[in-house]
This record gives sequence, structure tokens and C-alpha cells, in this order.
Amino acid sequence: MIDKKNYTKGLKNRKKVLGEKYVKNTLKNKNNFNNDFQEFITDYCWYQVWGKKHLSNKQKSFNNLCILASTNKWPEFKLHLNGAINNGCNFNELKELFLQIAVYCGVPTGVECFKHAEEFFKLSDIDIDEEIS
Repeated sequence: MIDKKNYTKGLKNRKKVLGEKYVKNTLKNKNNFNNDFQEFITDYCWYQVWGKKHLSNKQKSFNNLCILASTNKWPEFKLHLNGAINNGCNFNELKELFLQIAVYCGVPTGVECFKHAEEFFKLSDIDIDEEIS
């Protein structure tokens, strides 16, 4: 049984990082099959892990991007790229992070980081040339 207080706190974290619109849409699509999973990730990921205080949300976002890139989880990478921006990561930090990923995970993974980030920025109407200069 899920603790409703923890769920509510987790839901607040989830909306802050991923955005209210994304979370509302995800929860709107809950059903008898995926409901337990949605409750699990909201409690476990977003309350019990993201609710910890020793790492900032910005650090957690950097960690997520590294892990998702190294495991080729590109749809989640784009989702958490949005979260990283919501958590205050700037374009120069992301660019440097992707260079580090390329060194430790391989250049093809770095290529994917930049490719998916540029697609995300374009879809989000974010002018990266204006942001980085």
C-alpha cells in the first residue's frame, strides 16, 4: 500500500522536474494495468530518491543524463534533459557534460547526446545560439 503523504510529496517533485503538463498527461493515461507502476515511481523515484537532500536536483539531473546516455535510453534522456533545464542546468554546463560523456562512454554516445539535445531544443523553440553566446 502506498503512503499517500509520500506520494503527494513525490508528485510535487515529479512535476517540478518533468513539468506539470507532462506529469498530468502521464497520470491522465493511468489504467488498471499501469496504475501500480505509476504509484511506485512517484513514491520510490520521486519521493524516496529525488526527495533526498544531499545532492541538489541539478546534480541529480546531471547524474540522470549520464546514466541514460550510457545505457542508450534516448526518450528518457530527452525527458530528463527538460528536467535538467528545469533544475537550472545551463547550455554551457550541458555541452561540457556531453563532452565528458563522449570521453567516458565513447564518441558515438556523445554524438547521440548532442543530436537528441539539439532536437529537443528545436522542438522546445529554444535558440541555442542565443543561449550559449
